[in-house]
Amino acid sequence: MVTFTTRFNLLNSYSFNSSKCTFSSQIIKNKVKNVNYFHNRPPIKSIRSIKLRNFVATKTQLEKMEESNNIKTFSKQNDVPRQPIPTLHETLDRYKKTLIPLLSTEEYNNAIIAVDEFMRNGIGEILQGRLYELDKVEPYNWIEIIWLNKAYLEWREPILINVNWWGLFEDPETGILNPPPPNGQISEFQINRAAGFISNMLNFNEAINNESIPPESTRQGPLCMNQYKRQFGVSRIPDFPIDRIITTWPSIAKHIIVIYKDQIFKVQVLGERGERVSIDSIKRQLHLLIEQVNNYNNNSELQPPIGLLTGEHRDLWAKTRHKLETNPKNKVNLETIDNSLFVVALDDYSVDKDISHHNNFHAFNGRNRWFDKSIQIILQNNGQAGVNCEHTPSDAVASGRIFDDIVSNEPAKDPPNSTSISLPAPQHLNWVIDNTINDIIHNAQINIQNAIDNVDSVLLYYYEYGSNWLKNVKYSPDAFVQMAIQLAYYRQYGEPCATYESASTRGFLHGRTETVRSCSVDSLEFTKAFDDKDIKKGKKIELFTTAIKSHIEYMIAAVNGKGVDRHLLGLRTQLQSDKEKESASLFNDPSYQKSSHYKLSTSNMSLGVKFICGFGAVVPDGYGVCYMINPDKLRFAISSYKKCKETDSVIFRKTLIKTLDDLRETLS
Repeated sequence: MVTFTTRFNLLNSYSFNSSKCTFSSQIIKNKVKNVNYFHNRPPIKSIRSIKLRNFVATKTQLEKMEESNNIKTFSKQNDVPRQPIPTLHETLDRYKKTLIPLLSTEEYNNAIIAVDEFMRNGIGEILQGRLYELDKVEPYNWIEIIWLNKAYLEWREPILINVNWWGLFEDPETGILNPPPPNGQISEFQINRAAGFISNMLNFNEAINNESIPPESTRQGPLCMNQYKRQFGVSRIPDFPIDRIITTWPSIAKHIIVIYKDQIFKVQVLGERGERVSIDSIKRQLHLLIEQVNNYNNNSELQPPIGLLTGEHRDLWAKTRHKLETNPKNKVNLETIDNSLFVVALDDYSVDKDISHHNNFHAFNGRNRWFDKSIQIILQNNGQAGVNCEHTPSDAVASGRIFDDIVSNEPAKDPPNSTSISLPAPQHLNWVIDNTINDIIHNAQINIQNAIDNVDSVLLYYYEYGSNWLKNVKYSPDAFVQMAIQLAYYRQYGEPCATYESASTRGFLHGRTETVRSCSVDSLEFTKAFDDKDIKKGKKIELFTTAIKSHIEYMIAAVNGKGVDRHLLGLRTQLQSDKEKESASLFNDPSYQKSSHYKLSTSNMSLGVKFICGFGAVVPDGYGVCYMINPDKLRFAISSYKKCKETDSVIFRKTLIKTLDDLRETLS
């Protein structure tokens, strides 16, 4: 049975205890020294200012930085300002505006009374004061631990659909194997590509450890690079009452995890002193473990698909993991996986390209994966490749830079400092499991299959135009796509809906994201008018332009730390008693839940050039829409749930295609 407790319901819960979030590294525990607390960065004033500099980490860039070593990756951290806490008035004024297109007149009037009462009775100022006090003791960012806990670690439902995100890599210039090998076999092409990715991943980890990646920046100044410390050697650990995340930097583990036919191997890919080896040496390691599994004479040597447990309910997985850890051998195995640099999953099958992204999303059955790991590189036997990433430690932009790099540098070359040392043979992790855990694994397979069968996920490659044409007609590409999504939804359902677009707040120390509420008064006016035959084309363009402008204004506010959602979340977590909860009228009014029930959850991943990515819808009656805006095309990944009769990803894709066509015709 699939339970739809949404992550946004979790964000609307009350309590918060920063002591429940545990890091193995010193990222959170130690206060940063010499932070310019009152450093004042000029606010971003235009959408162009948000453009990231130094994003594409080509090999040439990395080599140049290693040679010169002038500007270290984290050398600008002290210049990155702390995230401000907006004033109550500016947040509540903006919040009121976001409610207008979503509520009836009566609902809106009631909501305004609730918001005003929140200010009048003093509870708002009390909660705001507590946030100021929290800001004084948090070493980096007042919202960091609140967001980490509420958005991720307190989430108890399975993470494989609703937390993890997936990516599908571009095929190499030589293409992939066609026809593919028969199911049940591994191909040499697959092994070659896997070994190349592993070597390129080690290059990037080495660059992070050595701080040879140029700091990223916008026109306003440097961006926080902290998320690069949360890429390698990172794992989510199931626990009570909330999960934990372990991170290490520098990431100096010598091994990765390779999963083949559900068998988990510790594979050393660096020498005992961190020496690099050739790609051929890595290939030999992969061949050894594949041969070992293929040569097993009977099923008694095969271990159960224990990775399925990572796709189960977090409470059940936590309980099961605790039971597993009572055996020393299992405990070492789990620590080996947790501390590994990353996971590589070798699949002995391949699927048609139009559904290939499903393999990276959930593997069709959840097998041959470890969903708690921050990065899993996945390869089918025809060479098609991609990733599955646990979202807790970082956002997709930072991970995406790594993936663009490893794909851009295909075919991989041996590192210049590679040695001929011998590596220990891959170690097959054997588990001590009783009948109870075997039954839990069996039930996990059933539960995961039910969840996967409910997912409706499709891709859209739209080749009629891209950012080049959009810039030529002088529209912000991101705002344009957001308005296209608004119009497509309105056309399909005849009404607007609460919409979430992720905006990066990496302009602030340890910043993550803020919500842009894309559904606005102006977007609704535009969507209502577009198909009205009585409204002239000029007026429709005028309304569209106004909607674009409103969206850009909200985006600028969000990246400057002046959004609505994170501030309201922070305020809500400061409520300390039932009496205070009763007096917090803003949060008790139905408008608060309605305006944050995001039937459209969207994210712009245009910085990912060499891959397309996506995620699950965040509410049971909504869509998850990830999009990439390239110079000559637009790419979308659209997901929803089959159990909801009102949503259909295929129909929404069709509506979006027509909308994109019609917008071009109108604007031309």
